[in-house]
Amino acid sequence: MLPVRDHNPSGHVPVVSWTLIAVNILVFMAFYPLGSAASVLAVYHDWGMVPARISDGDGLLTPVTALFLHGGWVHLGLNMLFLRVFGDNVEAEMGPLRFLGFYLACGLIAFALQFITRTDSPVPIAGASGAVAGVMGAYFLMFPRARVDLLVYYIIGLRTFAVPAWALLGLWLLVQVAGGLATPSGSSVAFWAHVGGFLAGVALSAHTWRQLGGVRFWRRFGGLPPHPQAPAAIPVVRRAGAVLPPPQSRGLFRRD
Repeated sequence: MLPVRDHNPSGHVPVVSWTLIAVNILVFMAFYPLGSAASVLAVYHDWGMVPARISDGDGLLTPVTALFLHGGWVHLGLNMLFLRVFGDNVEAEMGPLRFLGFYLACGLIAFALQFITRTDSPVPIAGASGAVAGVMGAYFLMFPRARVDLLVYYIIGLRTFAVPAWALLGLWLLVQVAGGLATPSGSSVAFWAHVGGFLAGVALSAHTWRQLGGVRFWRRFGGLPPHPQAPAAIPVVRRAGAVLPPPQSRGLFRRD
């Protein structure tokens, strides 16, 4: 099952989201498609976050560079797909610069949690998964009832159906927690980075959610973004001294 779009018109051009997608793709194309197995592995070890290396006090800046590395086409494609689906609404509410800082902070917090759980692991950790999980956490908090289209593969073909964001993202979080508990040290999947990024996204977006009205925002807009705005009323122009007829009510009674 893959989320392919949400029913949330943000009324905003997600400049930062699209820029992050472009940068991640360009970095990936620079080292992966034409690289040899040895050269690709060297990139991961030199620029990815290796917990054992961090424990030795080396590579302290690699959590930043690791945010823009991916372990293959599927890894890159899934992260960028989730960022495209959920990023525009969060960016619209936070603003571009604040959203960029939020994205980077979620990614770093995600790597920090993964490091804490696997301080001696020699396996490089790379990818935007933690940062994208933070965007998903913010979406979960601000727009829980938004409808998200899932593309599902059946034996006889493909089909899409809509589910509420809280159900999709909540299930995703449970899968990551279960994966983290069941996965031994040294796994190539950073489940705890996903969990850390998601929880960081919820926490760091709480201020924006409160500014929007918190629970009142949920009640007013039904868990959906307040875009597009309702059309403004058209003023009535009449000649000075003219009297308009009273409005007619529908039903048995008139309002005069």
